Amino acid sequence: MHGTHEAAGPKEPQETSEVPELVIISGMSGAGRSTAAKCLEDLGWFVVDNLPPALIPTMVDLGARSQGAVARISAVVDVRGRSFFDDLRTALDDLEKGGVRLRVVFLEASDDALVRRFENVRRPHPLQGEGRIVDGIERERELLRELRGEADLVIDTSNLNVHELRAKMDAHFADEAEPELRATVMSFGFKYGLPVDADLVVDCRFLPNPHWVPELRAHTGTDEEVARYVFDQPGAKEFLNGYAELLRIVTEGYRREGKRYMTIAVGCTGGKHRSVAMSERLAKRLIADGLETVLVHRDMGRE
Repeated sequence: MHGTHEAAGPKEPQETSEVPELVIISGMSGAGRSTAAKCLEDLGWFVVDNLPPALIPTMVDLGARSQGAVARISAVVDVRGRSFFDDLRTALDDLEKGGVRLRVVFLEASDDALVRRFENVRRPHPLQGEGRIVDGIERERELLRELRGEADLVIDTSNLNVHELRAKMDAHFADEAEPELRATVMSFGFKYGLPVDADLVVDCRFLPNPHWVPELRAHTGTDEEVARYVFDQPGAKEFLNGYAELLRIVTEGYRREGKRYMTIAVGCTGGKHRSVAMSERLAKRLIADGLETVLVHRDMGRE
């Protein structure tokens, strides 16, 4: 995994040089890499599309010698470069050894969403060969599995339009003074599927469901009467307190490991009552602990 190709690594910058910040954009074909790259470009990043991984250190070296003119670089890399992984792993290892501030953004989407997008534009998947679109998607998932696991930020675009994806990128990259760790707390319904971009998943189905209380059924977990019902149940407050304490340990570990993004998915059956109420309280706890937190209710309103 670790390369020894010193010639491929970035040169030692001169004293007056400033090593640029680097973001690698990768992920599934059709998941929105170009949109993510365009967003960074609009935010002032120097963006290079389809850059061979072996050339990334050279690009960083040129940025370091630009005397601050190129302070932030983003490279879009994907499986169009067939020697993708060996070259990418070597390049990233060399950059990290050289002290480059590096982040990897991975764009993800469900098979159904990807097939629909390729069919809409009437283009083949780059890896399908003589097979079907789904065959190409399966091959690409296998090739990208390791990179996805190591990514700093995974964005699931299955249910996002272009504007929503740009908003997500803006939320993570628009601020100059970026916090060292940012959390997203997302409520969801298990019946609609697990969020694929979740780092941690919490299951609230051990609590009684307000859906079966006639006067609460039409309300959501953002309403006080539903939240009161949820947290009056045995174990609800204890669970919140215990999990908030556990997250303090997790966030400290993430900080030590240099992780900058954390998505906590809180689920119940339909994503309307219990998970919403728990997410609201959990987000407030994280904010009170000084962690910048975004709250998202993925499935509220789908019923």
